[in-house]
Amino acid sequence: MMKLRHWPAHQIVWRWHFYAGLFCIPFILLLSVTGGVYLFKPQVEAVLDTPYERLVLTGPAAPAHHQVQAALQAVPGAILHAYELPVHPQSAVRVLVKQGQVISRVYVHPQTLQVLNIAREDAKVMRIMHELHGNLLLGARGSYLVELAASWAIVMVITGLYLWWPKAGQGLAGVVFPRLGRSSRLFWRDLHAVTGFWVAIFTLFLLISGLPWTKSWGGMLKEIRQTQITGAKMVKAQPQDWTIGGLAAEEHAAHTGHMPAWHSPGPAQDYRLLDQLVATVAPLQLAPPVLIAPPSEKSTDWTARSDAQNRPLRVNIRFDAAGHIASRKNFADRPWLDRVIGVGVAIHEGQLFGWLNQALGALTALGLVLLSVSSVVLWWQRLKNTSLLHTLGAPPRRQPAPYAWAMIGMVLVLGLLLPFFGLSLLLVLGIERGLMLYFPRLAGYLGLDRTYRKVES
Repeated sequence: MMKLRHWPAHQIVWRWHFYAGLFCIPFILLLSVTGGVYLFKPQVEAVLDTPYERLVLTGPAAPAHHQVQAALQAVPGAILHAYELPVHPQSAVRVLVKQGQVISRVYVHPQTLQVLNIAREDAKVMRIMHELHGNLLLGARGSYLVELAASWAIVMVITGLYLWWPKAGQGLAGVVFPRLGRSSRLFWRDLHAVTGFWVAIFTLFLLISGLPWTKSWGGMLKEIRQTQITGAKMVKAQPQDWTIGGLAAEEHAAHTGHMPAWHSPGPAQDYRLLDQLVATVAPLQLAPPVLIAPPSEKSTDWTARSDAQNRPLRVNIRFDAAGHIASRKNFADRPWLDRVIGVGVAIHEGQLFGWLNQALGALTALGLVLLSVSSVVLWWQRLKNTSLLHTLGAPPRRQPAPYAWAMIGMVLVLGLLLPFFGLSLLLVLGIERGLMLYFPRLAGYLGLDRTYRKVES
């Protein structure tokens, strides 16, 4: 009869933590660096756009539709995608134009209509950083891989907290601060454990709040959202305000501060109404960037949208044919799922509560890099008396350990909430309990003792 205990044996949790870390470390390093850089997107883009701010004007600015025409003439065959409302009167006007499937940002002098620069949106530094962070520049396949890594990273953090949990009478040394002046291994062990403790909660939040962007998990949320909208009979609900990994470039635009694909412009038209819309939208002082888009194949209305990274500040406005405001939808008008995800995304991107949010995110990213480096050092120290060619250095499992209620329950919950984790775990267990029986040398390399495998089988 299978014996059960309340909590799993230390050795079992250690093995889970080891293998989860071994798989996740390369992804953790990449996501920490790219995510840490993306936290400062507003500051980085402000520096890059410095040449197009505080321009010298000797008279009034030209009408907005003239500025658009200057941008369109600079990109032959292009049509208007969106007009970005200037933040300052001396700022260059940003006009997003679309030529085929390529969206470009045209910088136009507001008075002289001189084209100062033309830049493809998919070539922007922060856009590349965002794509690298979200799908490794591999589209849907990369998104699946990131989701798998994030799922196992959640397991890594949970098992790490279990291993960190202090024993009775241990004190704070090695728990909330590292012990200095001891052996090298103890120092790195303490550094790893203490750093993990301080960044664990926010790391879990970042991992979970990032899942809606992934292809699989985000797709499930999209279905839940649609069910919610249908059940609430929200016929004209606002479009989904977050993107899902692996989508086309223009659909990612909503996540990086540009108009989403459902506002892709239709045939060429008269843009003179834009002058009136600019005069109407500017006094509203919406959070920048504010984008005004013409009618499209899916909508006959002009629209204005605040695409602030602090998503609770976002606003969507629809205009009638005469240029008057027909409807305004604030963040509070969105379905509850959109609001929950929107707040999570804003925190994830470091934009909900200003510099403190950015600092918290940056410190967490640095902590994850330190965790990764210290784990590699500890692993290498375990291998110093042997060779990586002979053993992987995994904690051995030499005796069958009793199953634990807590571990069984946690695995079931995580397997249901994180399908990629559940499916990959079944694959790992199948290999360990089945395939390894026929490869004793490989089993020994992975730390699976032959006697143990016979007992388990």
